[in-house]
Amino acid sequence: MRTQEIYERLGAEWRKVLVGQEQALELLYIALLVGGHVLLEGVPGTAKTLMARTLACVTQGTFKRVQFTPDLMPSDIVGTTVFDMASGRFHLRQGPAFTNVLLADEINRAPAKTQSALLEAMEERQITIEGTSHPLPRLFITLATQNPVEYEGTYPLPEAQLDRFLFRASILYMPREQEEELLMRYHRGFDARDLEAAGLVPVVDESVLIECAREVAGVTLEQPIATYITSIANVSRRSPDLALGMSPRASVALLLAARAAAAVDGRPYVVPDDVKRMAPPVLTHRLIIRPEAQIEGLTSEEAVRRLLATVEVPR
Repeated sequence: MRTQEIYERLGAEWRKVLVGQEQALELLYIALLVGGHVLLEGVPGTAKTLMARTLACVTQGTFKRVQFTPDLMPSDIVGTTVFDMASGRFHLRQGPAFTNVLLADEINRAPAKTQSALLEAMEERQITIEGTSHPLPRLFITLATQNPVEYEGTYPLPEAQLDRFLFRASILYMPREQEEELLMRYHRGFDARDLEAAGLVPVVDESVLIECAREVAGVTLEQPIATYITSIANVSRRSPDLALGMSPRASVALLLAARAAAAVDGRPYVVPDDVKRMAPPVLTHRLIIRPEAQIEGLTSEEAVRRLLATVEVPR
């Protein structure tokens, strides 16, 4: 399938710059294909910004980065109208959200009002300023980062905004052998600030990604798979460990992600393993664990594993 071929080509370029992080590449690619956004969660120094810049480069897209801070205003993200003295008219000064790949760095450092400025852009692919709607590029993805360890001076993302992210990708420390490879790359002269010198080149453009998205839309999903997803959703809503289960948007997200995962694997149909593989990144940031379960040590990852173990897999 074309989708699988493009994924392999993207992977070849990805490995010129990044060591490991193959799951992150798959999730970013799938998000592009289904029009989703990704929350990158990891401690500083795990190449989250580099991933975003690499994605923009290999897809021939524009890249903008916004450092979220407590004093950041919504207009600093979406833009504003300014008066032109020469023409005597107001015109739009576009904010960094008018791009293909937007990196919202440390998104939980800004208050809710500023965080919510991204909601319309993420959901509607447009920005409304003073009553006028301005469309965003057809290829648009928001990659937001947050530190899972440091909470001082942060504003937790509201559930409504978390639900807008297709995936939460946990960016973990790399294995020892991969870190040694990384060190040797820098010893040989690699510079993360100069992607061109690393030999990174664009391999796809918007038209190719649209073609792959159409191929994903044509992947077959039989009724038993849909029943499997709704069963997982229903179990999550009745779970004694969860204060908030899957929303209908989460069910749709799991379906879309499973369909794209099948295409990436080169299959024109979805199997239960596609659903099980996509469930953790789709669900972990959407489920709210009850305080008593948290005290007992239940994590969102373990909660998803319990849900999958509870529901019978279709044959």
